[in-house]
Order: sequence, then C-alpha cells, then structure tokens
Amino acid sequence: MTSRDVARAAGVSQAAVSLVLGDKWRGRVAEATAQRVRTAARDLGYRPNLAARNLRLGRTRTALLVVPALTNEFFARVYTGASRVAAEHGLGVVLYPSPEGVGPARDPFDSARAALDGVIASSMASDALATIHGDELPLVMLDSDPAGSPGAAVVNLDIADGMRQVTEHLLTLGHRNLLHLASAVPSWTFDERARALTDTTRGTGVSVRKVAAPLTVEAARMATETALTSGGPRPTALVTDDDMLAAGACKAARRLGLRVPEDLSVTGFDDLTLASAVEPELTTVRLPAENFGEHGMRALLSVLDGQRPPPVALPVTLVVRGSTAPPPPH
Repeated sequence: MTSRDVARAAGVSQAAVSLVLGDKWRGRVAEATAQRVRTAARDLGYRPNLAARNLRLGRTRTALLVVPALTNEFFARVYTGASRVAAEHGLGVVLYPSPEGVGPARDPFDSARAALDGVIASSMASDALATIHGDELPLVMLDSDPAGSPGAAVVNLDIADGMRQVTEHLLTLGHRNLLHLASAVPSWTFDERARALTDTTRGTGVSVRKVAAPLTVEAARMATETALTSGGPRPTALVTDDDMLAAGACKAARRLGLRVPEDLSVTGFDDLTLASAVEPELTTVRLPAENFGEHGMRALLSVLDGQRPPPVALPVTLVVRGSTAPPPPH
C-alpha cells in the first residue's frame, strides 16, 4: 500500500496526500479534500513511514496528556477525543495520570523534552508539569485561567455558564436557601464554579452557604450530613461541583430521612454515567468531554505548526432530571 493508492482512491495528487498526512495542508488543500484523503488512508489501512519522516523533522510524533488520576470517567473521555484526533495526524498519545490525583508526580521520562513533541494538561494536574518540565515544551492547558496560563494555548469549557444555568434553574423553581457543596481540590475550574454561583445570586436575596469536600461519594456524604445537622435554617437545594459530590449528598439526605427532591433538591456537574444511575436521576451540567479532548489536541497541533490559537470556551448544557423540584411549602 503506497501514497499513490491513497491518491487514486481520494481522487487527488500524491502531493496533496503528502501535505495532508504530513499535517501541512492548511491553506494549501481544501478542508473537504483533506478529509477525503484521511478517509481513504483509513479505509485502505495506509500508514506513512513515520520513522523516516520523523528523522527528517526531528520530531517524535508523541504528545503527553497530563490529567488527574483516572478515578473520574470525564478524563477517560477527554483522552478518547484527544487520541482520535492525534491518530488522524499520525501522533501517539501518552496518558500521564498523577498518582495522587493532583499535585507532583514522578517523572516518567529520562528527558521529557527529548521524548515528547508537546503536552496537553488539565489545570487540576498542573503541579505535575513542574516535575516533567512540561512548561518548557509546546503546551496546551485545559480548564485553565486564560489570563494566567503557562500554555501557548488554552481550551476551556464554559464552566461559569454551566453554573449560571444550574443556579437560574433553582431560582426559577423558587429556591432561596442554597448550600454549595464545593470540591476541596484547589483548581481554577472549581474557583470558576464558585464565582459564577456568587455572581448569579448577588442582589437576589438568596442565601448561599458553602462547605467543601474531597471528590469522593463518602466524603461528600459526611460533609453534607454535617452541614444539614449543624443548626439554622435548612437549605432547600444543594448545588454541587461534581456528580460524585451530588451522589454523596443524595446518600446523606436519605440517611437523614429527607426525600430528594421533595425535601431537598440536588444538582450535579459533569453528567457522568453516575448521574443517570442514581435514583432520582441527577439534574446536572453536561460537559462535552470527548469534544474537549479533540479541541485540545487540535490546539496542540496548531501550536506545533507555529500558530498561537485564541482561547476557546466550549458550550455546556443543563440537563434537567428528577433530582430538582420546587422547594417544600413552609
């Protein structure tokens, strides 16, 4: 199987095939033509001689994806999206989860700068970048403050809008006393949730109390039980930073004899499989995780091509299910 076969199947010249499979087609080959070449190459099982080309380019054709420990399916979906785009361009993706979830981790390379072309990193695992000197390589940050990112490009989800949608949903239902069960992980993405909740409730007369918990169901259950039994007016709705936290909150409510949503509404964030596995199913914010990974990898490819793509914030969607309802009558 040769590039001539691909060219014949796609109805283009060998030069066009070389440009597309070498990721040098932008501005020289139409998008539709490039897609036709990639499809033909995939259908024919064609693989270019990457070893020879890498020697010419001085590149390893390998990217590193730095994420928290894979206890959360969200980052597995991000990897799926990133690796799909990478495969279309002849890149391999090494997944580097921080063993402790966040914070520093052991350097998996003798020299990351020699072993890698570039890095895509979640802000939740950004401390690991110092260990591998990832900030000295072409770097794309995910879920990171655009104003203070070390990366050459930033790809975000519109987290603030997601929290606004959740909060406005609860306000429309009539809730005026909220408990924010926040993630205890120090990260821009969780700070952004808190800011959006504060901004959306400012001037509305709504009461918001905040407690924090690690991202586990059990930690969330304990934090919620403590908050709901600590005296004072009981909240009518619980806003959480993550579906895992929301699941723990629902367990706490049941143990305290409270019904969800009749006595207490609960919202999540992420729309993990867990969100539709619990009963009642969670009202939550759906994050396009695979699309997120795809955009991250495309941004890295652009950086490797000498471009500096502008910051991107992908839209998110509120999914209303059975865990929210109007507050109970006084």
